[in-house]
Amino acid sequence: MMKIGTISVQGLFGRYDHAVEVFKEGMTYIHSPNGFGKSTVLRMVYLLLKGNVDELKKIPFARMDVSFGNGTNIIAEKNENELLIQIQRNELETELTKDDLRSVMGVTYIPSDRSYVKKIDGRIVPAAESYANELSDKLRFTKEHSELVVPEYENKMGDDELVHWARDLNAKLTFIRDAGFDIDIPPGLRFPPTRYDLSGSRKEYTDLIYGVSEFVERDYQFSESVIVFKDILNSFFFDKDIKIDEKNNIVLMMDTGVTLPLNDLSAGEKQILIIFYRILFQTVPGSLVMIDEPEISLHVAWQQRIGTALRDVARLRDLQIIVSTHSPQVIHHDWDLTNELRVGSA
Repeated sequence: MMKIGTISVQGLFGRYDHAVEVFKEGMTYIHSPNGFGKSTVLRMVYLLLKGNVDELKKIPFARMDVSFGNGTNIIAEKNENELLIQIQRNELETELTKDDLRSVMGVTYIPSDRSYVKKIDGRIVPAAESYANELSDKLRFTKEHSELVVPEYENKMGDDELVHWARDLNAKLTFIRDAGFDIDIPPGLRFPPTRYDLSGSRKEYTDLIYGVSEFVERDYQFSESVIVFKDILNSFFFDKDIKIDEKNNIVLMMDTGVTLPLNDLSAGEKQILIIFYRILFQTVPGSLVMIDEPEISLHVAWQQRIGTALRDVARLRDLQIIVSTHSPQVIHHDWDLTNELRVGSA
């Protein structure tokens, strides 16, 4: 996966030149006074990597460079009302199309106005409720499609290798079960098999191992996301837990045992749900995530903790996360990972 090294923008709003060093792994923070364009810089990178040239053209700037660790540089340069976008490798420049830009790397942008989302039918709905319903649908689908499917395979492993592989798969299968999913093992077989089991029913057990491998490959990341999502939310929430009921609905349970609708979450609790849902369930591993003002509605203590939670998820999914913030509490102990935007900062 390509990783961004630097972002530079010249002539932003006809006034500012900014340069941002993006750290290869984990977190990068951007801060500045209001009006210096830190949110705009994030949005520009998002529009560029999404190939949304028409929207990018509307922003007043002269040139933007997005440089990657492998020496590749994407240049967006304005000439009157035209926007020329090129990729530079080994001092050679090639013009890029919208489709070319979309294939560079995955990107997720979480704006500051994230409390509502627009549905396909045009309705504007609360984001926390929408994401909870979306997750419930995914949970139901996953549980309804847990049948064992044996793929076509050409097995070249010996019995010992198959047994060892099955043990590794069983560890992941146990994790998936912790998320609430399971697979139907055919009657008369057990998993993981022993070498003795294989000697008696080699074809049946080999099919089973390859079938479990297919199931794990399909559902492990989603299961991991479910567990991490619940763990993160419940580590922030006080006197209440996010749970999944028997109908796969996302519910809010108080310490007293009383169940509440998600609408009863506080504004800050909804922000935590929205941010981590988008990263865990709507972001491709190895990609770029940009978050504008994660501190919105968060208590100071939560602002100090959110960076650690984001860094853990970045490590888990090999993400680069760029955070634009006004809050020194969000940056907390990570000032060495911070870029300050100011007049003439490029």
